Amino acid sequence: MTKSRKQRPEALATFAEASRHGGKKPDDLGLEADHHTAPISTDPKKKQEAATRVLHKGATGKDTGVDEAIDSLPDRIIESRD
Repeated sequence: MTKSRKQRPEALATFAEASRHGGKKPDDLGLEADHHTAPISTDPKKKQEAATRVLHKGATGKDTGVDEAIDSLPDRIIESRD
């Protein structure tokens, strides 16, 4: 991941960085994304499919491949590590 101009850090990546620093957001983590917190490109159709499957399972109790759909998305916690 590279630093991009005027991109905000992703919240989950910011939380991950804080957890790696004793629960406190690092002082050098500002309002612009760095290589640890930059957004990760993800196909919107994959995100929509995963969300649909999660909501369907919550509403019906039937598992239609929730874990597989979620696993097909990038893991923002792992991706934010060096």
